[in-house]
Amino acid sequence: MVKNDRWIIEMGKKGMIAPFETSQVRKGVISFGVSAYGYDLRIFHDFRIPIPQTGTIIDPKNFNEENFEHYTGDVCEIPAHSYIICRSLEYFRIPRDVLVICFGKSTYARCGIVVNVTPLEPEWEGYITISVYNTSPLPVRLYANEGLAQLIFLAAEEECVTSYADKKGKYQAQKDIVLPKV
Repeated sequence: MVKNDRWIIEMGKKGMIAPFETSQVRKGVISFGVSAYGYDLRIFHDFRIPIPQTGTIIDPKNFNEENFEHYTGDVCEIPAHSYIICRSLEYFRIPRDVLVICFGKSTYARCGIVVNVTPLEPEWEGYITISVYNTSPLPVRLYANEGLAQLIFLAAEEECVTSYADKKGKYQAQKDIVLPKV
């Protein structure tokens, strides 16, 4: 069952999302906050941008952070046919009986942006590390502190046997952009 705005507001006030916006903010910004059946997250002003280098390979088993520029700012331009890594402004604490999936917002999708976030498992917590790909032949701007993606909360009929916290997952309680770990 998909959780509605009343449930999201109740859980948000209990600390599931911080900072938490109880309504959808739209005034002059890409919207964020509670929606009918989800929560539109914002992005923080910290970004990792790949540095194009001939002969360099990105290897998830041997990830080299030096292949990425660290950029901080209110606006980040993603080069054409490239991507960036960023994180949510909000910190999340997912209940044991909930799974969360993420979809990009239509405003950015119409600009050629694809947002990739793996599901947030029961009892995972942290800032969400987000991969944002620009499929457009032109650079696209991302705006920090504004909406980027919508989270949908799926309720289980019963609690899971083993949660992300039980597994001591490698991305548990991440406080920053966390790059690949094996």
